[in-house]
Amino acid sequence: MKITCEREKLLNAFGQAAGVAPARSPHPILKNVKIEVQKTGAVLLATDLELGVRVDVPDVQIETPGTAVLPIDRFSAILRESSDEKLLIETDGQGIIVETQHSKFNLPAENPDEFPAVATFSEQKYHELAGRFFRELIRRTAFATDVESTRYALGGVLIELAGSKITAVATDGRRLAKVEGRGEAIGGHGTGDSTTIIPTRTMQALERLLGDGEGEVQLAARPNDVLVRTKQCTMYSRLVEGRFPNWRGVLPDTSRAQSIQLVVGPTHSAVRQAAITASEDSRGVDFTFGDGRLVLTGRSTDRGQSRVELPVPYDGSPISIMLDPRFFADFLKVVEPEKTFTLQLIDSENPAVCMTDDGYMYVIMPLARDHH
Repeated sequence: MKITCEREKLLNAFGQAAGVAPARSPHPILKNVKIEVQKTGAVLLATDLELGVRVDVPDVQIETPGTAVLPIDRFSAILRESSDEKLLIETDGQGIIVETQHSKFNLPAENPDEFPAVATFSEQKYHELAGRFFRELIRRTAFATDVESTRYALGGVLIELAGSKITAVATDGRRLAKVEGRGEAIGGHGTGDSTTIIPTRTMQALERLLGDGEGEVQLAARPNDVLVRTKQCTMYSRLVEGRFPNWRGVLPDTSRAQSIQLVVGPTHSAVRQAAITASEDSRGVDFTFGDGRLVLTGRSTDRGQSRVELPVPYDGSPISIMLDPRFFADFLKVVEPEKTFTLQLIDSENPAVCMTDDGYMYVIMPLARDHH
């Protein structure tokens, strides 16, 4: 194998692949990135056996095709520390030679044939959706998962694909995030009755790989795994096994609810301020609406008290509810500060529901006052 690459572009692609490789593993070969070079181009492969990725390397000059296994720590360091534009990589039977204009490295390398296979995308049935929407879907759901849960399969995001409708749901039992949007079903693809729960770690890796979210994403859900293809890479992941709770049954009936319009930025600021005096033991903040304002109060024996006021367009009967400010802030973090959202409240016993006009719904369970 002998190729010449642009260092910056290779650094970017190598970083994307290396992000999937395990930091610790009983299989030392997995702490490497494999490069496969054919006449048509070069691709980087990484896997931890649950999750795998193939990343195309742009603008490679290929002299001789072949394969090599690149040690992540040393190869990353060479790419970062060098300031040369071009990089020559070749194998000589003994190992790998990496050469720039001003430096040369000889690295020992493992046998590329021992590197596990990473799935390619050859599906005829899949959903195609906008990369920007898919990235937003991940941002707005992945944080609400529970990777520690043993009772239900909550360590991932449930994806339901039916016709042109896409629904993503995540919950940890105390709050629930749901995103709806549209895509195009190719070849009659859909999740049907099967449960497609994509692990949180896979979703986070996909968010990084999507970058600015330009272009289309193809997603193929299979019984035990999922394949996702973007412009520059393909990702394979096993699904979370187990049962997802009946999330539709959790959604409160908001026909009796009061709807209050709030602006994200000022609300986020008020919630953060009220949370200053909350502690681990008494982390609840009281949200009281009435007389055209929202009053937030937090108190704990060791951290003191807080009272924050925010003018809001609500003059109905006073409503008070105690919520965990961290859960509320998690929602506010992933919506643009200038956006308006609707908060639906029934009383102190029923969940609070936040909704945006672009298909995002977030449900927070209230805290009991004696919890304080």
